[in-house]
Amino acid sequence: MSSEPKPSKPPTPTPGDTYKGWLFKWTNYIKGYQRRWFVLSNGLLSYYRTQAEMGHTCRGTINLATANIVVEDSCNFVISNGGAQTYHLKANSEVERQRWITALELAFHTGNESDDSCEDSPSAPPTSGHGSGRTLEIQSTLRTLSSKVEDLNTCNDLIVKHGSALQRSLSELEGIQPGADMGEKIRQVTERATLFRITSNAMINACRDFLSLAQNHSKRWQKALQLERDQRVRLEETLEQLAKQHNHLERAFRGATVLPSSYSNPTSGSKGALSGKGDSSDEDDNIVFFDAMEDPAEFITVPADPKYHRRSGSNISGFSNETGMDDQSVNFDELSMASSPESPQSMEPVRQRRTRIPDKPNYYLNLWSIMKNCIGKELSKIPMPVNFNEPLSMLQRLSEDLEYYELLDKAAKCQSALEQMCYVAAFTVSSYSTTVHRTGKPFNPLLGETFELDRLRECGYRSLCEQVSHHPPAAAHHAFSEKGWTLRQEITLASKFRGKYLSVMPLGSIHCMFAKSNNHYSWKKVTTTIHNIIVGKLWIDQSGEIDVVNHKTGDHCHLKFAPYSYFSRDVPRKVTGVVTDKDGKAHYVLSGTWDEKMEFSRIMQSSKSENGAEGKQRTVYQTLKAKEIWRKNPLPEGAETMYFFSSLALTLNEPEEGVAPTDSRRRPDQRLMEDGHWDEANAEKQRLEEKQRTARREREREVVKAAHAPEDAPHPDSYQALWFEKIDDAKSGDTLHVYKGGYWETKDTGVWDMCPDIF
Repeated sequence: MSSEPKPSKPPTPTPGDTYKGWLFKWTNYIKGYQRRWFVLSNGLLSYYRTQAEMGHTCRGTINLATANIVVEDSCNFVISNGGAQTYHLKANSEVERQRWITALELAFHTGNESDDSCEDSPSAPPTSGHGSGRTLEIQSTLRTLSSKVEDLNTCNDLIVKHGSALQRSLSELEGIQPGADMGEKIRQVTERATLFRITSNAMINACRDFLSLAQNHSKRWQKALQLERDQRVRLEETLEQLAKQHNHLERAFRGATVLPSSYSNPTSGSKGALSGKGDSSDEDDNIVFFDAMEDPAEFITVPADPKYHRRSGSNISGFSNETGMDDQSVNFDELSMASSPESPQSMEPVRQRRTRIPDKPNYYLNLWSIMKNCIGKELSKIPMPVNFNEPLSMLQRLSEDLEYYELLDKAAKCQSALEQMCYVAAFTVSSYSTTVHRTGKPFNPLLGETFELDRLRECGYRSLCEQVSHHPPAAAHHAFSEKGWTLRQEITLASKFRGKYLSVMPLGSIHCMFAKSNNHYSWKKVTTTIHNIIVGKLWIDQSGEIDVVNHKTGDHCHLKFAPYSYFSRDVPRKVTGVVTDKDGKAHYVLSGTWDEKMEFSRIMQSSKSENGAEGKQRTVYQTLKAKEIWRKNPLPEGAETMYFFSSLALTLNEPEEGVAPTDSRRRPDQRLMEDGHWDEANAEKQRLEEKQRTARREREREVVKAAHAPEDAPHPDSYQALWFEKIDDAKSGDTLHVYKGGYWETKDTGVWDMCPDIF
């Protein structure tokens, strides 16, 4: 008996061989997919619970001679023999599934191909397996052809050798003097001509043998080539069908937020009737989806009992007002915001912001022109060209977190802390929506650089960022709104280059406070990964987990950003989350994608499910109908030529009067790049970086001088931020820079004498 294939790298199946391995077989809705040992031998596919059962107990066998094999997706396939037997199978990966499909198709086609081959080649010797016999025949023919080719090479070498000797003899014969001994020369020419004729005849015979052998096997080779072409056509048709099914499934999954309400008894339907997984109307399709996931979900959502829908607007169900906010609360917030009286400032004319920037030039980037200027320099002193950048600084990118400030406005009006948590969680996800196509690197801010975003008239908030540290680079951000919320954060970026991709890990925390309820939320950012750094098209992914904590009530929201996987059946860029109170009881479920939209559902009841195929127990949440809480704004027209900037990003670098002299809008290299003057921008960028190094060296010299000064003399401290100060947050325990005030008052006076000269 052949040895068992290893799970990590099973052997490639060949006709006539016994093929074995582990597959997941669908059993029922209670147990889902179960791991079984499958054996393919002599056209029969059998399965056992374990390998030890092979000697005595077979759980089922299907004859492949009359079977139909259908590929469902990257890992799933179905084998049926006309309705009597149907196996829904799932492999660990697409590669493993393809090995099984190849082995099954070879077993299915072996008989017919053997018959056709015998009709076309009656003289072919019989073999135990046609595939293996044909392989041996081809190998023998190739060895014979190789021998003939070696003979041709030998003859060619001899012809060259004797031809050269004959040519030399003829040349000597022509140059001999009249009257000299001609007999010896003529004899040499005759001998060498004879050798050349013999060698030529040998070459002709070798060519005749090679041609005859090739003609004898050409018919068989043509048949084998046609067979390979047919298999390729079948494979292309299968891939096309798979692509259509995948697109249909993705559209159906995105369009159906929850399972139909008619879901009541999942065990009553037969699995055979549910094999069409591309149908979005299939009541139990989502249950199959969750059980077949490569990375099993921690929970499953199903529609709540209709009685909860009828009573969700009251307290009859036993839920308190704190946790029993119904779906109408969202509409109430929207109506209350729309009907609120306008402030006196909103009556003033609002500035019209720009909607376009100059198109991105298509400059060719020569990597060697960069590297040749870096020889012998320190890595920190290598100026990276603006070709890798976008015309925004990191401070402006931080301000883009406020693109969907309306979520915080709605959160400030929520009466329920748990519902408010849903809006805060959606706000954390929305900040990543602007990064999906933004592969350009923002400018590193200079030490002391600032950026203000004054949207008090249009949106009711003001924002200020400052680069508070250079080694390590750290930026502090503070925003406050008239609607009753304050946002602050301090972010330090750490990166790791891993060959094919670059991981950017934001360090630091984000805090959001609401004045009316005194709720204080904090969370951290997930890891950003830029793929295809060396070769290929750049693309960005967000992955990791976020814990949003309400430090006043103890409520939590655990968000999970699923990393992109080629073999995953999940929708790309998926985000899921659960909102729980301080006792760990779940109240809301959030789901969606970080590049498109988020939805939330109120949980009416929860229970534990049976162990799945991976042996992991999951929670089943019965929820009300999901409501959309956030959707990404469409990009402006022509965004692909404007660095894929959003409508807000297009306005961030727009020149404004009255801003601080350290504002990012006044940075010359960034302005030159936006205008399309990249060569001048590179030169200016190098000048600014050298100026910053000079200023740092000057501060270091002052520290050294102060170290030798008298003890009562004032010692200069390390760099101090102008508008922010470092404190220890009492509630979260984090150490961060917070806004100490004075910027907007200084802007009103227009006196910026305290600002450093960094540009």
